Amino acid sequence: MDKTEADRYRARSRQAFDAQAATFDVGTEGSHARMLYPHVVEAVTASVAGIEGPRLLDLGCGTGALAERVIESVPDARLSCVDLSPNMVEAARARLAGRARVAVCDAERLIFPDSSFDAAWCNDSFHHYPDPERAAFQAWRVLAPGGSFVIGDAWQPGPARAIMNVWLPHSREGDVRIYSEAELRAILGRWFDSVAWRRIGSTACLVVARKSA
Repeated sequence: MDKTEADRYRARSRQAFDAQAATFDVGTEGSHARMLYPHVVEAVTASVAGIEGPRLLDLGCGTGALAERVIESVPDARLSCVDLSPNMVEAARARLAGRARVAVCDAERLIFPDSSFDAAWCNDSFHHYPDPERAAFQAWRVLAPGGSFVIGDAWQPGPARAIMNVWLPHSREGDVRIYSEAELRAILGRWFDSVAWRRIGSTACLVVARKSA
């Protein structure tokens, strides 16, 4: 994907989520993401078990609702959150005041130094990234050795996925592609030492990628 097309996807995502920020926590537009919250919280919590004051990063944090749940599960965590949407960032700052650093940032161009975090996650946002390989690398880069990257995302069986992937380039929300298990394993496996994938219901998946120690 060339830069002009990638920027077009980002602009669509930013505009869509700016518009959704006020209602995302209760509206139908956020229902798929909310369904994944307990699964992501469980995976992130398990990934940092035994680490004192773990450093956590939420990519595509939205309103901060998922980050808040993670903090409740890991109360001694040091949390950073980023999102491409300024309105989502504003909502997350209000929700997480005093409990997290929140910034406008592109997941493909993270502002953090290498090895800054013990775990990172993105929920219902990976399919929005114009360059998923770069996003995977950035997550790998900012994770400390042994760190985990948790992805909750959309999924569909092969025939439905093929149809949706024809339609997605016309989406007004900046959706890029729904990935198969094999595609996600290939994207993440370039950088991460192990990749575990499992289906969640009929429309989602959960992936845990681990950086070698």
